[in-house]
Amino acid sequence: MSPILKTALLLICSNVFMIFAWYAHLRELGSRLWIVAVLISWGIALFEYMFQVPANRIGYAVLSVGQLKILQEVITLSVFVPFSVLFMKEPLKLDYLWAGLCLVGAAYFMFRG
Repeated sequence: MSPILKTALLLICSNVFMIFAWYAHLRELGSRLWIVAVLISWGIALFEYMFQVPANRIGYAVLSVGQLKILQEVITLSVFVPFSVLFMKEPLKLDYLWAGLCLVGAAYFMFRG
């Protein structure tokens, strides 16, 4: 498997954990003390880092830091939109499309020859 594909797959896994660590407590733990949400989020974030750190180490062998960051942002939006719509029950907005197109432009400039 290519290093870029490994990096992308690990970053997708990382982002699933990240999205839940950062935002799921808003829906699921709203009635609890904020410190409870922090501790649970930190526990989830541990798994995020277990995927993110190896992803960045593998990716850095073939990509620049800027390319890694843009890849991360594209993956983040790709994971966040379904999470927002399906889990958080937010309406799907055209703004996600515009943000995605901006990231496509950013990816183009970071990855062009």
